[in-house]
Amino acid sequence: MTITINAILKANPGKEESLREELIKVVQASRNEEGCISYTLHESTEDPETFVFYEKWRDEDALNRHIDSQHYKAYRKNIETLVQNREVYRLNVIDL
Repeated sequence: MTITINAILKANPGKEESLREELIKVVQASRNEEGCISYTLHESTEDPETFVFYEKWRDEDALNRHIDSQHYKAYRKNIETLVQNREVYRLNVIDL
């Protein structure tokens, strides 16, 4: 079953550009992972401190490998002082 992740990150004041750089790094590495269907980074047009990930993974195993990857662990450590808030949502599609 495909897994969709939506993550919303808000930078600490004055750390927007540093956070943006770290987010771009994790996107490039994550897109190359087996089981990654899509991994897209967005930035708010209304709030320059807010960034949003939209990710799709083939299955739970692919997502777990991503979370356990060295580049993801490095990303999480690198953003510790750059982020004031991080919300992550696992989503299901509502079929109509």
